Amino acid sequence: MQDAALRLKSLVEQLLGAPLPLRIRAWDGSETGPPAAPVLVVRNRRAVRRLLWKPGELGLARAWVAGDLGVEGDLYAALDLMSGLLWERGEDARGVGEALRDPEVRAALRGLVKLAGPLPPAPPAEEVRRRRHLHTKRSDKRAISHHYDVGNDFYEIVLGPSMVYSCAYWEDGGSLEDAQRDKLELIARKLDLKPGQRLLDVGCGWGSMAIHAAREHGVSVVGVTLSQEQAAYARKRVADEGLTDRVEIRVQDYRDVTDGPFDAISSIGMAEHVGAERYLEYAETLRRLLRPGGRLLNHQIARPPRRDESAYSVDEFIDAYVFPDGELAPVGTTVTQLERAGFEVRDVESIREHYALTLRRWVANLEEQWTRAVRLTSPGRARVWRLYMAASALAFEHNRIGVNQVLAVRTPEASGASGMPLRARDWN
Repeated sequence: MQDAALRLKSLVEQLLGAPLPLRIRAWDGSETGPPAAPVLVVRNRRAVRRLLWKPGELGLARAWVAGDLGVEGDLYAALDLMSGLLWERGEDARGVGEALRDPEVRAALRGLVKLAGPLPPAPPAEEVRRRRHLHTKRSDKRAISHHYDVGNDFYEIVLGPSMVYSCAYWEDGGSLEDAQRDKLELIARKLDLKPGQRLLDVGCGWGSMAIHAAREHGVSVVGVTLSQEQAAYARKRVADEGLTDRVEIRVQDYRDVTDGPFDAISSIGMAEHVGAERYLEYAETLRRLLRPGGRLLNHQIARPPRRDESAYSVDEFIDAYVFPDGELAPVGTTVTQLERAGFEVRDVESIREHYALTLRRWVANLEEQWTRAVRLTSPGRARVWRLYMAASALAFEHNRIGVNQVLAVRTPEASGASGMPLRARDWN
C-alpha cells in the first residue's frame, strides 16, 4: 500500500495536470517531492478532509488556520510555487472539473475519502460567517471590528512604533518607522497642509496621520474610525503628544460627519471597505465635506480590471478571515467615480513596490515576536496574519494587485481655479 504523502502527491498532480513543485510530508511520517523544495506539512487526516470537502483556496485556508497544514522552509517561496500552480496557470491548464471525469482520479479520491474520513471538520473559530456585501453602516461597523479590534498590543507587534497600517514610502536603507513617517509627510505635502486649516482623516486608525498633521503642519484634525479599540488608543496618543486642543478622534461613520467644510481630507487605506455599490456615495460625501478648492488624498489598494466587470469576485480567504466585505476596484474605476462625484483628479501615483517592502517588514515583526502574538490573540489568528501578509507581499511584487495615491480637488465651478501648482508633483 502506498504511503500517505505519495498518495496525496499523486492525486494533486492528477487533479491539476501538472507536477507538484513542493515536497509533501504526511502525518504518517512519509515524505515525497523535490528534495530542495519547501515542505508542505500535512499534519493530520483532518487537513485532507478539509480539502476534499472544500477544494481550492478556502479549504487550504481552513487547514492552515486550524494548524492542520503548515510549511517548513521559506514561506514566500512555498506560496510563490503554489500560486503558480493554483492561480496563475494559463487557459489551457487542466481544470479540476475535467480531472474529475477521469476514472482513475475518481478512484483515487474515493481512496482518500476512506483514508481521511467521511465528514468535514467545522471551520476554524476565526472564520467569519459569509453574508451579502451590503455595506450598510451596521455591517461596515461589524466588518471593521472583526479586522481592527484584534487588540492594540497585537498591532504594536506587527506595525511597530509608527502604528501606521498602510503602505510605507521607502528610501534606500531606511527603517519601517522612517518610511511610514515619509509616507505621512508625502500625503501632508500633497494636501498642501498649512497652519490653521482643518483636516478630516477618514478611517484614522491609531491616529498617526492626525498626530503628524497637527504636530508638523499646525492643522486642526478630526479623525473618524469605526473601531472602539483604535479610537481609545489614538486618543491616548493624542493626549501624550499634548495635541488634544487640535486633534479630535471620533467613533463615527464618515457618512455621519456633518461639521464641514474641511480644507483637506485624507483617506488612507479605508476606501477598500466602502464597496463598489457605495463608492459614488463615498466620493460625493467627501466632496460635500470639502470647501471649494479643498483637496482629497485617496490612498487605496487596486486590482487589475476584469473582462466582465459586472461580475463580483472575492478572494475567499481574505473575505472569510481578514477583510469581511472588502472589495478592490481598478484604479481607473476609482478615478472615474471621483470624477463622477465632481472632483477634478490631478495626480495618480502608483507605489505598488513600496507595499511589498512594507508587508515583508510586518511579517518579520510578527515572526520575531510569534510567541507573544499567539498569546495576545490565538494561534489561528496569528497564522491568518502571517499567511495574509506574506501572500499579499507576493501579490504586490507580481503586480496582481497595486496601490495608488489619487489626489483630487473640489475645483470651484465658477472660476475653475484649482489652486494646484503649475508644475506637476511640486511636493516631491
